[in-house]
Amino acid sequence: MTTAMGAALRRIQLGNALSAFGNGFTVPFLFIYVAQVRDLGAGTAGVVLATLAVAALVVLPFTGRAIDRRGPLPVAIAGSVAAAAGSMALGLADTAPLTVAAAGLLGAGIAVIQPALATMIVWCSTPATRSRAFAGQFFLSNLGLGIGGLLGGLVVDTSRTPSFVTLFSIEAAMFLVLGATAATVRLPKVPKVEDAVPTDVRAPGGLRALLGDRTMVQLCVLGFVMFFACYGQFESGLSAFAVDVARISPTTLGVALAANTAAIVLTQFVVLKLVERRRRSRVMALVGLIWTVAWVAAGVSGVVHGSQATATAAIISTYALFGVGESMLSPTLAPLVADLAPSSLIGQYNSAFALVKQLALAVGPAVGGLIAGAGMYTAYILLLVGCSLGITVLALRLGRRLSPAQDRPHRATAASPAPAPVVEERAEPEAGVQVTAAV
Repeated sequence: MTTAMGAALRRIQLGNALSAFGNGFTVPFLFIYVAQVRDLGAGTAGVVLATLAVAALVVLPFTGRAIDRRGPLPVAIAGSVAAAAGSMALGLADTAPLTVAAAGLLGAGIAVIQPALATMIVWCSTPATRSRAFAGQFFLSNLGLGIGGLLGGLVVDTSRTPSFVTLFSIEAAMFLVLGATAATVRLPKVPKVEDAVPTDVRAPGGLRALLGDRTMVQLCVLGFVMFFACYGQFESGLSAFAVDVARISPTTLGVALAANTAAIVLTQFVVLKLVERRRRSRVMALVGLIWTVAWVAAGVSGVVHGSQATATAAIISTYALFGVGESMLSPTLAPLVADLAPSSLIGQYNSAFALVKQLALAVGPAVGGLIAGAGMYTAYILLLVGCSLGITVLALRLGRRLSPAQDRPHRATAASPAPAPVVEERAEPEAGVQVTAAV
């Protein structure tokens, strides 16, 4: 990696970390803010949360094309400004229509930022360094969210509306910092990153070309199951199961969520060293097995009624195991999407995968909430165990379609032969003969 690439990547990571830090100030308290502080009711709070997801689903199909046509920089800046405006508006809104509209603007802005930053990271990395770059992004995002949530909890006061305005103001400021940081980035376009920088020749069809890429389609299916079985359950079915079946207190549930973040922060770079030189498909298959154990542990917490300590340990272990799996996926999934994409469609591939994630995050809580609401907790655990085992099967099947460079980029890079010397013929006018020279 060149010095210019490294400097650009550090700025991108810094902006991403600060925006996550600002986001952490509001995410844990958004439902309480809308329902209780603004006194708009739980129904409106639910609509606000749903609007965040729906807005992302609306804008993501257009985001990739904009990135590939205009470049990721202006898209990232536009998303940052929109997110900042939405956050500030959400902090000031005091009616249901204004709150929902502000949430839509915030959700759209955040959705646009994600694939734009991912594309910028691709531009500033090579296949050999991409896993570490995305692992760093994931680590900093979770660290920023955790610190922001911790500080936000010290600032917030449900009896004082201005305290929430302060939270949303901080979030808006951090989004503007992200936009300003992105504006200073000079993306390198040098031979060492030719594989990561779009060319003038565009792959025909755009979305049609993506849907015709069977490997990418399989990866999207795998990604949907992953996000459904993990992220999509954190705030719905798993939380309900922990409280209603395992009899975990809300305070202990907070400890479990903290264990998830701690597992990510503490293990990310240790895990990175273990997985970055191994086959990506097998790493993802192993994640499925780890999450299977996590869901079995959750199930155990619901049947050990005689020991609350065992149930508590099982639930905390579930969240921690999810964190370990997430740490393994961060240097695997996003780099694989980039390596599958034609150079002129990197933005559309990133946006398509972000759309798959949003769909899973919309469907996951709905399904988990319905099953939990019906009290069918045994069926719920069996469903998620089946999904986790399905991740392993789908990952191994995907591995059969990946090239060695896509499945194990470090091995492919190390095995690449050094470029042969170029032989140039030069005429010697005075002697009338030709000699050769290696350059």
